[in-house]
Amino acid sequence: MAHSATPMRLAVLGAGKMGGILIEAFVKQGLVSPQNISATVGHAGQERKNLSRVPISSGTDNRAAARAADVIILGVKPQTVGQVVDEIAPELDETKLVISVAASVPTDYIERRIAANVPVVRAMPNTPSMVGEGITAIAKGKFAKQKDIDTTRKLFDAVGKTVVVDEKHMDAVTGLSASGPAFIYIILESLAEGGVKVGLPRDLATLLASQMTLGAAKMVIETGDHPALLKDTVTTPAGCTIDGILELEEGGLRVTLIKAVVKAAQRAKELLLTDESR
Repeated sequence: MAHSATPMRLAVLGAGKMGGILIEAFVKQGLVSPQNISATVGHAGQERKNLSRVPISSGTDNRAAARAADVIILGVKPQTVGQVVDEIAPELDETKLVISVAASVPTDYIERRIAANVPVVRAMPNTPSMVGEGITAIAKGKFAKQKDIDTTRKLFDAVGKTVVVDEKHMDAVTGLSASGPAFIYIILESLAEGGVKVGLPRDLATLLASQMTLGAAKMVIETGDHPALLKDTVTTPAGCTIDGILELEEGGLRVTLIKAVVKAAQRAKELLLTDESR
């Protein structure tokens, strides 16, 4: 397939904030040359906000961008995916790879709009991709082959880690790892506020809470230990930590976080509005 060749030609349709993050990472790591990248935006002038740091071709013509590309990333909103795919469908064939990062849009929704057996891969990155610490879940469509998954992983490894999952899990992934950073920011803010309450300067409290969270997450990943086991190593008998944990349990933090993920995952299933064209 053409997208397995070098150099890769890439089109990012709907280059919003995430599209800009991805393009910058691809260029920085030498995966795609700037001259081989084209990006589109909904309205002329939007590219200045999201793509100003990367010298690439940009415009509003989705079909022209798709025609010139081997790999096409769909970065548009879920409700716009059908319209954009209908627009570029005449330019698609089996030699091109379509990667959708639109939440809640299944691969077969895209495949049904294309006459050819075009490989489609669904990807769900998250915003920590901006600092190279993202996690992207990847699921293949009906016509995607292993080399398509390999190409997708190579691209998204540029902004963090990647995992391959069954597509049935993608809405749950959205609720956990895509929405999850917002939950963590609330927790970080609250921890820092606690530090302020007991006398720490705000900037110091924020730094302590942030680095502590980063370190705790790294402990889970690098040791492979269950979070409960690591929690127990911090919690000494009759110490201060167990008193803090008691407050968390009485406040329902554990249940609240579980419910937050469930609610976000449920909402992910609803983002693609049902219509007659689907």
